Amino acid sequence: MFQLTKEFRFEAAHTLVRTIETEASRRVHGHSYRAEVTIGGEIGDNGMLVDLGLFAQALARVRERLDHHFLDEIPELAPATLERLALFVWRHLAREFPGLVSVAICRDSLGERCLYRPG
Repeated sequence: MFQLTKEFRFEAAHTLVRTIETEASRRVHGHSYRAEVTIGGEIGDNGMLVDLGLFAQALARVRERLDHHFLDEIPELAPATLERLALFVWRHLAREFPGLVSVAICRDSLGERCLYRPG
């Protein structure tokens, strides 16, 4: 089986209710995110697992929904945690790419990464 990973980056703001660092989290603040999307399977007669152009277009559509947005205003995301962001990206790509293996959301400046891989 082959695996192919493509990344996209986005900037977004949110608030978060937490039990630690509560004051800063409750205020509107932003992060730089990086998403890693991995598809797996066998290559087709065309020698490709997936056409990278089609993959890039699908990722651009998801990125458009997130980049420079206030994530609290996206009902299916709130509260906008790393975990929920990974699930959001998964849900927007799974039908189009049945070989979807995993989605990771990273905040590199904080050394954080959340990986979603169902089952």
